[in-house]
Amino acid sequence: MGYRGKLAERARARELRAEAWTLAEIAAELGVSKGSVSIWVRDVDFIARPRTRGHPAGPKHPMRLKKEAELDRCRAEAASWAHEISDRELAMYALGLYAGEGSKRDGSIIFANSDPILMQIFARWLRHEFEVDESKFRVKLYLHADLDLERAVAFWSDKLGVPSEQFTKPYRAVVDSTMRHNRHVYGCASIVYHSRTLHRRVMARIAAIGSALANPG
Repeated sequence: MGYRGKLAERARARELRAEAWTLAEIAAELGVSKGSVSIWVRDVDFIARPRTRGHPAGPKHPMRLKKEAELDRCRAEAASWAHEISDRELAMYALGLYAGEGSKRDGSIIFANSDPILMQIFARWLRHEFEVDESKFRVKLYLHADLDLERAVAFWSDKLGVPSEQFTKPYRAVVDSTMRHNRHVYGCASIVYHSRTLHRRVMARIAAIGSALANPG
């Protein structure tokens, strides 16, 4: 695992410790050694208290309360800031998503993500911005072999507005016993629209935005 991944796990370990999780519980949750957890959280105050079914009970740790208050403030500020989104702002957001996660290979629009909100936004913009043929949409799922495929198809069909009949053969990943438990129950979806012209128009817009931002005026 790369250095950035370790930083993310260290931060999560500190949050869980502040919620009174034991070292063993944190190690199991994050899939790391108990020794690593011990080093990461050694300066976090631990307040032991009664626990129910492995989860902390009782008053929250001050660090947790401080974090939650800050998150609430950030959410309120963000909600006010994003109160009204114009069509152009939607386009910029969707093109940014595609620039980061979309297929660059000439021939088809292919956007994949496990976040249903991002997938919905991109599909909404594509339909709004261009004249698309709904029958040409395809969805491919990446789903671990022990997860419910029928349930996942129903979920993504509802979120993306694409009939299940237009889903292609899924990729069923082999289950690894060392895998962490926080997997996406509905898997990762790819929305596909085969059109060389449409793909070129999208890539041209991404290039034009990049050029305009890099060379203002």
